[in-house]
Amino acid sequence: MLIAYVGGLAGFPEAIASIFPQTEVQLCVIHQIRHSMKHLASKHQKAFMADLKPVYRAVTKEAAEIALNELDAKWGSIYPLVINTWRRKWDNLSHYFKYSEPIRKVIYITNAVEAVHRQFRKSTRTKGVFPNENSLLKLLYASILNASDKWTMPIHNWSLGLSQLAIYFEGRLDNVLDI
Repeated sequence: MLIAYVGGLAGFPEAIASIFPQTEVQLCVIHQIRHSMKHLASKHQKAFMADLKPVYRAVTKEAAEIALNELDAKWGSIYPLVINTWRRKWDNLSHYFKYSEPIRKVIYITNAVEAVHRQFRKSTRTKGVFPNENSLLKLLYASILNASDKWTMPIHNWSLGLSQLAIYFEGRLDNVLDI
């Protein structure tokens, strides 16, 4: 495993590191943004998000850190909890800055598990009650079959991303690439 892209579950990065010590653990920026939004007053959300965008959309880690400092200067006194969360998790939030754009696009995709959950919610939302557990399982199975049609789509520029990953993780992809 080269890169683990995980949500904000406490202890998850440490658990992965204990089993796969060479794996880079990248926290999901979307999960971090959602977490931040929970702690913002609604009247500040739009302005805060506009100021946060340069942090996670920066081209380099250094530019992102400058943007984070600017965010802190503007919002840190109002929302210290939010800024401190970004700073505390920065090591695991900022791994992706060292990668080129094709690799970032590959690792910055929507979580497949979230896509399945979204499909489950969509399928069960209109149903009030299920007569038994089996009927629910059948509906969820049908939902997975529906969702799996979308999983056959190739990842855009995967070849370019894979070849660049082979450079970043020299020797660890030799079996995959048959080099």
